Amino acid sequence: MILDELATARTGDKGDTLILAVFPRNKENFDQLVAEVTEQRMAEHFGDTITGPVQRTVLPQLPGMVFRLPGVLGGGVTGAPTLDGHGKCLSSYALLLPLGITPPE
Repeated sequence: MILDELATARTGDKGDTLILAVFPRNKENFDQLVAEVTEQRMAEHFGDTITGPVQRTVLPQLPGMVFRLPGVLGGGVTGAPTLDGHGKCLSSYALLLPLGITPPE
């Protein structure tokens, strides 16, 4: 199972830091997602593009989580030699994160 099956995501930028918000498709899955989608898992998923510690803010009232992934945008909008300096396409990549959750039958 991948994150996309239980959540949706939106991304934005702050300099070369990717801001990634993850929202469960169903509120019932929120606690599972908080347990599964950690700073460490997200850092491993994005790999060598990370230049510092990943930070996660859990927002149970929404429900949702916001991750700060430093360095992923390689210089940001004005400094990155990529087509997606804002990181909008990276929400799709984040949703490919494998989860250790068994899908219901």
